[in-house]
Parts: sequence; C-alpha cells; structure tokens
Amino acid sequence: MDYKKTAKEILDAIGGKSNLVSAAHCATRLRLVIADNNKVQKAVLEEVDGVKGVFEAAGQLQIIIGTGTVNKVYDEFVSAAGVAAATKEDVKRAAASKAPWYKQAIKTLGDIFVPIIPAIVATGLLNGLLGGLAKVWPGMTETYIYSLLDIFSNTALTFLPILIAISAAKIFGGNIFLGAVIGMIMIHPNLINAWTVASGAKTSTLWSWFGLWDIQNTGYQGHVIPVILAVWLMCTIEKRLHKKVPEMLDLFVTPLVSVLVTGFLTMTLIGPIFSQIETWVLAGAQALISIPFGLGACIMGAVYAPTVVAGVHHMYNAIEMMMIADNGMNIWMPIATAANVAQGAAALAVALKTKNKKTKAMALPASLSAFMGITEPAIFGVNIRFMRPFIAGMVGGACGAMVASLMNVYATANGVTGIFGFLITTDCFFGYLLTFVVAAAVAFAVSWILGIKEEEPTTKNERDKDDKNESDTLVISSPLSGEAKPLSEVPDDTFAQDILGKGAAIESDDGIVVAPEDGIVTSIFDTKHAIGLSLDNGIELLIHIGIDTVELNGEGYEAYVKSGERVSKGQKLITFDKELITKKGYATITPVIVANTDDYKDVILKNQGNVKALDYLLEVRKDV
Repeated sequence: MDYKKTAKEILDAIGGKSNLVSAAHCATRLRLVIADNNKVQKAVLEEVDGVKGVFEAAGQLQIIIGTGTVNKVYDEFVSAAGVAAATKEDVKRAAASKAPWYKQAIKTLGDIFVPIIPAIVATGLLNGLLGGLAKVWPGMTETYIYSLLDIFSNTALTFLPILIAISAAKIFGGNIFLGAVIGMIMIHPNLINAWTVASGAKTSTLWSWFGLWDIQNTGYQGHVIPVILAVWLMCTIEKRLHKKVPEMLDLFVTPLVSVLVTGFLTMTLIGPIFSQIETWVLAGAQALISIPFGLGACIMGAVYAPTVVAGVHHMYNAIEMMMIADNGMNIWMPIATAANVAQGAAALAVALKTKNKKTKAMALPASLSAFMGITEPAIFGVNIRFMRPFIAGMVGGACGAMVASLMNVYATANGVTGIFGFLITTDCFFGYLLTFVVAAAVAFAVSWILGIKEEEPTTKNERDKDDKNESDTLVISSPLSGEAKPLSEVPDDTFAQDILGKGAAIESDDGIVVAPEDGIVTSIFDTKHAIGLSLDNGIELLIHIGIDTVELNGEGYEAYVKSGERVSKGQKLITFDKELITKKGYATITPVIVANTDDYKDVILKNQGNVKALDYLLEVRKDV
C-alpha cells in the first residue's frame, strides 16, 4: 500500500483539511471528528485502497484500516492535513462537543448512571429474591436473617442521592468527596424522610423566602434530577474557585465556599423547584405507559429499538431510577425487555431461514445474546443490515410491551433485561413470562414472513463449491483461557460484522495472553491493548484485548514483548487486570482476528465454550 496516497485520498474524500476538526487512531481504525458530515463522500472513502469499512459512531467518523497499517496511514494523514496528532480522549471530547445539546445531556445522564447500575442491580435482585421467598415461606419475614437481608436489599435505594452525587462529581470534573457531601446534605437525618412525608408525615418550615414561599423540612430520598443539578453547580463553583483563589488559601476557601453556596441554593431553590419538575416528568412517563388498553406501552415498545440505534436510550436510566426510588416499581424495564427480546427473535428467524452461511453464523449467536439482554449484535449486525427483521422486532416489541402494561408487570431494579430479568420480576413472574413469549413469538413470525433480501449462489456449481469441505487447513490455538464465542457476540460492529476479518472472541478467565503459535510480533501499541502477530504458517493475527480499551492509555495492561520480537508458542505476551478494566466501564471480551482472512477460503470457530490457552480454537481453510 502507498500510505501517503491512501492518506491523501482519505483527506480529499472527507472534504479536505478545512473540514477536519480532530484526528486520532486506535489499533484498527482512524477516528476523525468532521466539521460538516455532509461533505464526506462515504462511497469514495470505501473505495480507497486499504479502507475496509466506514461508519459513524459517538460523533466520530471511523475509518477501518487494520492493525499494523493504520498507524502508518495516520502518520501520513496528519502530515497531509497539517494538524497535530490528537489522543483518543481529545477526539472523544471534540466529538461530544459537536453533538446537539440534548444528545450531550442524554450522554451525560448515561455516564452518570451506568457506573452505579451494578449497585442497583445487586440490591434489586436481592429485594426480588426476598419477596419471592417470603411468598413461599411467609414465616421467613419474622426471622433475623430476613431482617438483616432486608437492610442489604434497600441500602442502595436509601442512599441513592449519595451514589448519584459521587458519580456526577466525577463526570463534571469536581471533587467526588465534596459531591458526596452534597448528596448527604440532601438526605440528612435532621430532614424529614421524603417517603414518610409521602405517607402523611408532618413537616415544618426549613426556610422562608420573605414569607411568600415556605421551604419544607423534607429530604430528597427518591429524587434524581435535583442531585445531579446540585452537584453540577458545586463542580462549577469549585473549578472556578481553583482558578481564582491563591494556592495557599485554596485548600481552605474552595471546599468551604463550594459546599456552603451549593448547599444553601440546593435546599432553598434547586431542590424544591426541580423535585417538582421531576415529579411531573415521572408522572408523564407513568401516564404514557398507563394509557388505556396498553396503547402507550405499545408505542414505547415499538420506538425503543430506534432510540437504541440513535444512541439516546440512556435517558431511560434516569426514568427507571426515578420509578424505583419513587415506589420501588420499575414499569419501564418490561418494555425494554419486550423490545430487546423481539429484536433477538427477529434475528433468530433470519438465522433459521437464511441459506447464507455467513449470515446464519452471525444471526444465531446474536439472537441468543439479545435474549440475555445484549442487543447490539442483533440490531447492528443483523436486523438493521436487512431492515425487515428490524421492523419485525419493532412490531414484536410493541405487542410484548402492551402485554406488560395490561398485566401490570414491573421490576425491582434496572440494568437487567431479557432472561435475567426474571430475577427482578418475581412479584409478577407469569406476566413477565407472557411479555417475553408474546414479544418473541410475534417478532419471529413477522420476521419469518417478511424474510430478507440477500445474495445467494444461483447455480448448482456455485452451491457445490460453497459447500465443498476442503481438507487443506491450518489450525490456530487459543491465545487465552476462558469462554470462546463467535465474533458476532462482540458489542462492536467492526468485529461483529467481520469487517477486520474472521475469527473468534474470548472472555478471559485469568487475563493472560500467550502466543498461539510460533511467529513474529508485527505491532504492539503503546496502550498495550492490542498486538499483531505474523505466524510462521502465514496467518496474520490480531489480538484486541477489550472493546474501546484504547481509551485506558495502557492502564491495567503489561506487555512482555516488543514489536519485531520473535515469539514461541505458549510464550506470555500481555497480561491485563480484568477487574480494573471492568470497573472503568469497559468490556474485556477479546477478539482474535485473522487479519488476512481474504487470503483464505474460510475461518471457522472450532471450539466454542470453555477453552484453555493453546487449545484448538480456529480452523483456517486454504483457497485451493
């Protein structure tokens, strides 16, 4: 490849240097932020030598080139564009700043709530299990163990404002401990608990604005929006004070003023005003779902999947949190389950009906993933691609959501849908089961009837050639121990759709990557999250540890080899801290890609499920 020529053609196709805001790259693709996307000629980009795919995600134009090559094209690209090389974080911030204000707000909500979802899931699951056990064994409610577990089950909900405040302070760039103090102020024991007030408890006046408006001595248990706005204000004040206050006084003045000003404005203005607005928002969401005959839920079940595609579904986290905090009943979760399961069933119909082996291999695991609550492989890898299954999924989601509304199905937590949702819907098990079945059955039937348009071998000779089993094959061992899965289950379209090549994905047990065969290290990034190998048998292999983990900048990774070094089968290449990476919010699933797939007839996953390092993993069939 002529890297300079490729870079020049890419620059021309995106509208020239004047249309480029920022540029960075990861192990496989260029990540560009464009000023005006209408000037980008995608069809021209896709024809540029070396470009394997083009798509937009998270406000970035991502151009897939491949490991070992993308860095060389990138160097020529920034030189031709006359721009400074940027980090992935720089590009991410630039992309976010270009998004419409409402998308930025929704993304911020998602960034705040996603880290605390495990806490809500843990206590919600426990609450659901306790409720189910109490029905089977009523006397359990009188035991010590029940009383103890009941404390565990509602702790996250009781102190939800503190969890939100800490997460929000981190997102807004403030001191998380000062953020925690703001959350604590809002549920201080000296305030009357908001839930007891809702039950009729008497309150007193906390503050009076000139006798015209009395603020009641009420806490903010069960509230979300006021906490986020209060912490945003605190972070804004804190950051400005850090710039203005002399360094020798900063430690004393900044925390004091930040908490004092924020606390006063929160308890006298922000809290009272926005808690009322939040009440109206919550009432509106509940009213929509409660439209007679389940029509409101039906509409939401249909549009849920399109909001996932649009990337605005994170707003549902806030609504679900409000519902749980309000009365412990999340009636939004069954709608999400209906939509997710329906997309999975639509993909399952594609898998069973298609004659295209590649489509079948992608659709089947993607559908099973959707039944578990992870819909990206089914939506982006299959249904959107053929569109008809996506529409079928919308129809199934609408029908399932209507059933959920009519049967008053609710969950005790959020963050879990699909099959695992049964654990947090124990109070309405059969309603949830019927929601699940109706959504799946309708979507499957509609998808089966509508079918898909795809190219198939048209002659007998072509079909025979496609089905022929060549004996001349190469074998690749697994570079990790763990659970081997099809690439279609990777939550990233670039891998799930085989754009970079075919292979497998492994969810590691121990965080150790070894050389699967003898060969040479062709590339290893400074971030250590990806390594390219040229095996002695001619196969070019890419091992990409985690999804979007380039953004960790090497944190949690340790490399034991360097580019150009020869390695032997079983030699340790990289180790990574699974727990740290997961806590940072990234998936650790590791795609193992045959980068030069086009040189071979096929790449087949031969050992699905639990594998040990160096077990037989992939079979590469030569085109002979």
